[in-house]
Amino acid sequence: MSLGEFELIARHFTRPVRRAALGVGDDCALLSLTPGQQLATSTDLLIEGRHFLSTVAPERLGHKALAVNLSDLAACGARPLAFTLSLALPQAEEAWLAGFARGLFALADAHGCELVGGDTTRGPLAINVSIFGEVPAGQALLRSGARPGDELYVSGRLGDARLALEVFRGTVSLPGEAFERVRIAMECPQPRVALGLALRGVASSAIDLSDGLLGDLGHVLQLSGCGARLEVDAVPRSAELAAQPLALQRLCTLAGGDDYELLFTAPAAQRQAVAHAAQAAGVPVSRIGCIEAEPGLRLMDAQGQPLPNTWTSFDHFRT
Repeated sequence: MSLGEFELIARHFTRPVRRAALGVGDDCALLSLTPGQQLATSTDLLIEGRHFLSTVAPERLGHKALAVNLSDLAACGARPLAFTLSLALPQAEEAWLAGFARGLFALADAHGCELVGGDTTRGPLAINVSIFGEVPAGQALLRSGARPGDELYVSGRLGDARLALEVFRGTVSLPGEAFERVRIAMECPQPRVALGLALRGVASSAIDLSDGLLGDLGHVLQLSGCGARLEVDAVPRSAELAAQPLALQRLCTLAGGDDYELLFTAPAAQRQAVAHAAQAAGVPVSRIGCIEAEPGLRLMDAQGQPLPNTWTSFDHFRT
């Protein structure tokens, strides 16, 4: 069944708000910040065929549309407050919208994040979420804080989303259960909000991994004015990925993209504090290298031998 624009909004995306001063229904939403907090905001646009496949279940797409934005807040150490949603839809299908809303609101409720506005229009399927959070003034995690001597960490495991994409492309074959596990990583990433909050005052810099480890680490190094040594084979990966040829493992972990884990740095003296933060958040973290004064990125294998950097991270206008 097809819905009209305002019926669509009323039926699937209008909910009472508890934390925002005003939600859906007026020209603007109103947000009230806690005294002493700064507003953190981010936005992501997802386009069918570019960011997600047409075969993805609407529940998973609703989840991912919000997850990639929550991941940005996590990298800043910000607590989620609210978000807006803009949808371009080829047609307003009731079943698709119901599934999309279920996935979206399940994740929103898990993080106490309220939908407070947005827009809808007809067009090729595209989803834009803008998210708002708060962080104590002066405590935001930034990309520019890495210093020589800091240790380099990553949360979770990397590479499964790219492995799933290669299965879809037909370059890799996985049995059904293994494919479903890596497909979930691709379609339902878990934003590390709790870890980002726990790392405030511990990490010196942070970034979420959306375009690939090497490319995103490059942003940290550029803004921090330093270099790094990366232990390529120490990057955590799943059993499904570890069973693949080493060249494919490295491609997926270093340049795969769509991981939405946190890459962060911390002084060596904070090693125990990092472990406590990871335990409190219930998220494993792995040390994968260190920050160095000499500019540039040096890749090392498990034997400590240098590797040439032949991998290219995702770029919307070059990939």
